[in-house]
This record gives sequence, C-alpha cells and structure tokens, in this order.
Amino acid sequence: MTLPNASPVLSALEGPRIRICGHIIDVSAQAFRVAGLSPFLRLGDCVVAKGPAGEELGEVVRIDETAATVKPFAVRFQSGVRDVAWRIGPLSVSPASSWKGRTVDAFGHPRDGLGPLEEGPRAFTADASPDNAMTRARVREKVATEVRAIDIFTPLIKGQRMGIFAGSGVGKSTLMGMLAKSKGFDTVVCALVGERGREVREFLEETMGGNLERCVTVVATGDESPMMRRLAPKTAMAIAEFFRDQGDDVLLIVDSVTRLAHAARDVALAAGEPPVARGYPPSVFSELPRLLERAGPGAEGAGTITGLFAVLVDGDDHNEPIADAIRGTLDGHIVLDRSIAEQGRFPAIDVLKSLSRLAELSWAPTERELVTRLRAMVARFEDTRDLRLLGGYQKGADPTLDQAVQLVPHVYDALVQGPSDAPSRKPFDEISAKLKLAMTPAA
Repeated sequence: MTLPNASPVLSALEGPRIRICGHIIDVSAQAFRVAGLSPFLRLGDCVVAKGPAGEELGEVVRIDETAATVKPFAVRFQSGVRDVAWRIGPLSVSPASSWKGRTVDAFGHPRDGLGPLEEGPRAFTADASPDNAMTRARVREKVATEVRAIDIFTPLIKGQRMGIFAGSGVGKSTLMGMLAKSKGFDTVVCALVGERGREVREFLEETMGGNLERCVTVVATGDESPMMRRLAPKTAMAIAEFFRDQGDDVLLIVDSVTRLAHAARDVALAAGEPPVARGYPPSVFSELPRLLERAGPGAEGAGTITGLFAVLVDGDDHNEPIADAIRGTLDGHIVLDRSIAEQGRFPAIDVLKSLSRLAELSWAPTERELVTRLRAMVARFEDTRDLRLLGGYQKGADPTLDQAVQLVPHVYDALVQGPSDAPSRKPFDEISAKLKLAMTPAA
C-alpha cells in the first residue's frame, strides 16, 4: 500500500505531523501487538509497522493500557518483534467522477491496469457513521429494474435496501447483473467480496454484459486477508456516498454480505471477543447494520443509494444468524429457491417468501389487486402440490383450485427471464396478456 506521504487515493485522516512511535512486542498468525502507542490510539485507527520487508499496514482492533492489538491488511505479516510502528489515523477514500468504468481494490487503488486514478476534492471515511435519520429525504420514486418478477412482486423504490437471499449456485450473481443493467440508475457501484479470482472478469465481462461505463467495481477476492474483505464493502459505500452527494441515483451491489460477516468474525476473534451465535462474536451483529444503514436517500436535494445486498445462506438455511439479522434490517428481501432453480426457472425467485416493504409506494390500485390475487393462486397451487401428485385432486370440486391449476403454470412461464432476454418494459401488461391468452378457450 502507498502511504500518506505519497498522496494515495486511500489515505489516512488526521495523520500527525509529529510521528510518535511504538514498537512491536508480539506477533501471531492473526495479529500483532504494539507497545507505547496506547494513549494515542482509537479503535479503527491504522498503524504502520516498518520491518525488513518494508512498511506494512494494520488496523487497531483492541487497546489496553500496555499495548494495542493490530490486525494486518496483508495475508502474511513480515515485521517482527522490536520493529517500529506508528499511528496514521483512520482510512479514507477520495473518489472522483472519472472513476466510472474502473476497477479498484479495497484501498481504492486501481486493479484494471488502466493507469492511476484521479483523486477527488473530498475524502470520505471508509468506516463512516450513517447519516442523521432526521436530515434524510423520504423515499418516494419507483425504479423499473426491467426484471419482470421483481417489478411485479417486489418492486424497488429509489433509496430502498433490498436483500437477495440464496444458497450457492442458485443464480444470485446473474440476477444482480441483470439488475445492474437497469436504466433507472445514474451510477452503479459494485463490491465483490470474497469472490473467486477467476470469477471477477467473468462477472464484469459476461454477467454485467460489459456495461461498465457507469460502474465502479471494488474487488477483494477470497485469497486476500479478512481485513481487505471487510474493508471492500465499506470502500464501495464511501464511493457510493460520493456519487449520491453529487446528485446521482446510485445502485450499490454488495456480493456478498455473508463473506463480509465471515471476515468481521475473523477480526473480532483476533481481538479476543467470545463467539455467541454459531461462532459469530457480538460485534459482527452491530457492524452489519452500521454499514447497511449508510445506504438509502441522502439529504433533501441530493441523490439516493439503492442497496442490493446478497446474502449467501449457509446450507440453504434462511434462518441462520447472519441471514436472520440482516433480514430485519433491510427494507425487503428476495428469496431464491434451489428447488425452483432445479426446475430450470430463472430467476429462481420464490414469490411467496419474497417481500418489498415499500411496494405500496409503487403499485397502482389495480396492480395491487392483481398481485394479491396472483399470490393467493400461487399459494393455493403450492399448498396442494402433494395432494395433486397423489391423485387426490378432481377438477370441478374446488373452482378456486381449478383456476390456480389452470393459470399458475402460465404465471411461472411469464416470470422466466434470462440475461439475454429483452428487458421487461411493461411487466403488468405482459403478465396480464399471458393470463388472458391462457383463459381463452381453444377454437
């Protein structure tokens, strides 16, 4: 990493003009401890250690009277006992409008080989606090994602925070790539957290369809340290806040929040916190809402940050601690079901388990009525699936069930949409036409 005296893109705030140094007294596989700096440090400050391998950066995760525990950003920390260390303050990033179309690492340094990045006029703290709730504008404006299943059943409002809950291999990244192509946003900021290295270019060039001219991508692959994976979504959020303050409507994609939670767990355990829920320490459950709350509308007259947060549910358990905690923080959730994907229906959205808490701001009265009736039919169809498979269904005995059996397969067909399919401009008209055709008697 480039240090503050070299004018980095990601720099330190409040760096002291007089350098007060301490020294390393202990090094472990997870962290190192620095003596002599405790009175001058705060949690979240960064410390530079200078050893035979050069200058290495870490973040303070615990402070006691005699020494501070520092978690390094490098995978392999090479400084040793008695090497000098000093404080440089919390990290910040200075984005600029010219960052669109670029790929950066968690520090805000370029990773695409396209040359240096322009430094913006203002520094945004990577781990900033959410805006004051009373100074924020209210969310009102609908945005068309052009994904039929979402625009009908879980519509998005600009400034909304939506979770996409899915197991591995169910089409989560593909769906997020489709949403990123929506024309309703001025800027897209995408954080790829803990992804496989080979998948980064695939996501950018194939899933995103090469539409990167309005996208800033922050990458921290799975082989990087927990500190880098924990920092990447915070850097992406700071970049999104810059464009929001410029008046842009920003789509922020974080794939995935679960890998952020895994990284935060490693950091918290290194700081000595006890695990309380499936190995997660308490600070993880306070760190996640702090990040998620930064998305949303800005002040009156500013833009918005619409957050799409992927949640990779462990073992397809949608009630595991991280999924359960995030679901209660967000403004809605889209659930992808493996059994639907196995039937070849993509996006594999379970419309009965998915919910948008702001849908009422989007639907017209006739649309609300149609969605309510469609949900009721799908619920009746799915509740009686076993009965019908066992031969217990007889046509004519239940008119409501007869209608569900006739129409729900056509609803499912209407919701199928792939990345190469045409975008859905008028989703309600399209599904209504499909249902009218299904109800028309054959000549």
